[in-house]
Amino acid sequence: MLLFFYMINNPTRRKQTKNRGAARTADQISVVAPLGLSSGGGMRELLGRNLTYGMLDALGRAIVIGTYDSQTFPTEAELAKQHQVSRSVTREAVKMLTAKGLLSARPRQGTVVQPNSSWNLFDTDVLRWMLERKFSVHLLQQFSQLRVAIEPEAAGLAAMFATEAQLQEINAGLARMEAAESGFDNTLDADIAFHVAILRGSNNPFFVQLRDVVTTALRTSIQFTNRIKGRSASVADHAAVRDAIVRRQPDAARVAMKKIIADVLDLIDTVDVPVQKKKAR
Repeated sequence: MLLFFYMINNPTRRKQTKNRGAARTADQISVVAPLGLSSGGGMRELLGRNLTYGMLDALGRAIVIGTYDSQTFPTEAELAKQHQVSRSVTREAVKMLTAKGLLSARPRQGTVVQPNSSWNLFDTDVLRWMLERKFSVHLLQQFSQLRVAIEPEAAGLAAMFATEAQLQEINAGLARMEAAESGFDNTLDADIAFHVAILRGSNNPFFVQLRDVVTTALRTSIQFTNRIKGRSASVADHAAVRDAIVRRQPDAARVAMKKIIADVLDLIDTVDVPVQKKKAR
């Protein structure tokens, strides 16, 4: 306590802290001054207030949509000049993209774009960029196939191992879906909350850690299927999953959840087939 009192009342300490704070650039944290008034406003403004994450997002999207498929990936110096940011911002963004599997640094070759087979599809940024690019029904189909492998089993495990608190969370998710049907909640957020609650209720740490991936992909999937159907997800079908979990009936929970996802796959097939026929002509 005395040490804390000394630190906050020591004028030398306050001066050092102030100087260090001033030394940290806006590139490393956020842009305090209006971007349009700073030197090099244009590109910096497009990156947003946090330049590192803005740079990450801009480069990640460009890689995913294929901007660098037919050209060499720029050096850090070139990127810094193009986006009007410091080398430290560029270097940090490139490191983050490397960790996500989109880039790799090779001796004498510099930084190169990796094939999409190397991308970390369980990284929520990568998945978001892929889902936000030119819409791919095939990608949505693949994600739904992943859901078939995971969510029915998660529902079965929830029926066996969910705690009372987790059962209440699943009930709350369904209640939100019912409220959304009457316009008192967001249908998309309510649907996602229900599915995430079941992943948590499985008490399997591997399934639980997929919640961010499921949330990111479900946001696109649900919007797509709702637009095709012209209505939101069936509350009755979701209630069947909840009921089986509450009654501690794992097999029934798996079947009910599989039906929900199978309906999505059937819907995707009705959209995908005409597109393939059209290309065949």
